[in-house]
Amino acid sequence: MSRRQEKVASVVRRVVGEAIAQRLHDPRISPMTSITRVEISGDFQFARVWVSVMGTEGEQGATMAGLRHAQGRLQSLLSRALAMRQCPTLQFKLDESIKKGFETLRLIDQVMAELNQKQSDEPQAPRCDSQSPGESA
Repeated sequence: MSRRQEKVASVVRRVVGEAIAQRLHDPRISPMTSITRVEISGDFQFARVWVSVMGTEGEQGATMAGLRHAQGRLQSLLSRALAMRQCPTLQFKLDESIKKGFETLRLIDQVMAELNQKQSDEPQAPRCDSQSPGESA
């Protein structure tokens, strides 16, 4: 990505993130919504906005519908923030990487707990030390 694309992506991320947090009052949009990344096309026609929504699949779907419904307002806010002749068209994509990461960590914790449980359930074999308790090596 070129330096100019990175700057435009940064502005898009800031404006859309701020709008979600403070300006959009659509009840469909979950308060646990965040912008994970923004990709700008080479011709600056499109801005793919990757959105992470912590919640059920129903909440994710409702949030995406709310964002698509608010696309015109977000486009307007973005055009004021960008000093460009043509403002990129916003395209919202659901990013499930954070949710998958949490699920992976949960599974790791579950397996570790099961391993610890198995170790504590096994009978401990008596220690056979060649030294008597009072001797040191």
